[in-house]
Amino acid sequence: MEEECSSCHTPLGWVRVHVEEERIRRVIITQEAPSSDVRESLVGRQACDAIQEWLAGGAWPEGLPLAPQGTPFQQRVWQRLQQIPPGRRVTYGELAEELGTGARAVGGACRANAIPLLIPCHRVVAANGDGGFAGHTRGRWLEIKRWLLQHE
Repeated sequence: MEEECSSCHTPLGWVRVHVEEERIRRVIITQEAPSSDVRESLVGRQACDAIQEWLAGGAWPEGLPLAPQGTPFQQRVWQRLQQIPPGRRVTYGELAEELGTGARAVGGACRANAIPLLIPCHRVVAANGDGGFAGHTRGRWLEIKRWLLQHE
């Protein structure tokens, strides 16, 4: 099956939602405008619309068909992330204690999250600061994380 991609412009930049077999596989935040020759899907368009609405002050996008790909441990962390309500923050250490693992392992699972925003790794913070976002610990990625936390 061919991957489809829907894009939308948000306060964070362009958000691209990659869909395969009617399930969301990846979300990419970029500064680059989308190509016009990309095949779009209904699921991707619904996800983009829901993300735009949420970032404009609407409800958190729930019920979208996510298909994250990772190890069983990563899947466990990502499932738990989806249970953290908007506006709430937990530390890597708190989440690690709850899952019976180490904070660095939780951080690694967050770093491997290919569906940021919809699997809300931005709600996990370091005990002494922000932590990282989308595999980065500084620059515009940290600005995005701070914006998301303030937005919620």
